[in-house]
Amino acid sequence: QVQVLESGGGYVHVGGSVRLSCATSATGLVVKAMGWYRQFPGQQRELVAEISDDDVTNYAPGLKGRFTISRDTSKATIYLQMNSLRLDDTAVYLCYALWAQTPWHTGKLYWGKGTLVTVSA
Repeated sequence: QVQVLESGGGYVHVGGSVRLSCATSATGLVVKAMGWYRQFPGQQRELVAEISDDDVTNYAPGLKGRFTISRDTSKATIYLQMNSLRLDDTAVYLCYALWAQTPWHTGKLYWGKGTLVTVSA
């Protein structure tokens, strides 16, 4: 059974910082990539940042520089450091983990339930 669990959301003032965490676990599988999406009310989720098993990162345009994704391989955990937060960063942040039978398999995406980040004036 694969588990994906986010934590770290909450309330923050404009200009503040928040660090989100996402831990994943599975038996007999390898994690190929993990990442963060966010979803605004009434909209589809959009990519924030992702990181592969060889530490290649990808960011949504305009977020790199304010947001930083990192991972702790030993804990199968990734982090999203969000700085200089703005009102329009308010969203539910969802984590995904791409697990596969081997590094050469395509794999399957597993999603967490999300954590709400609310930026207030």
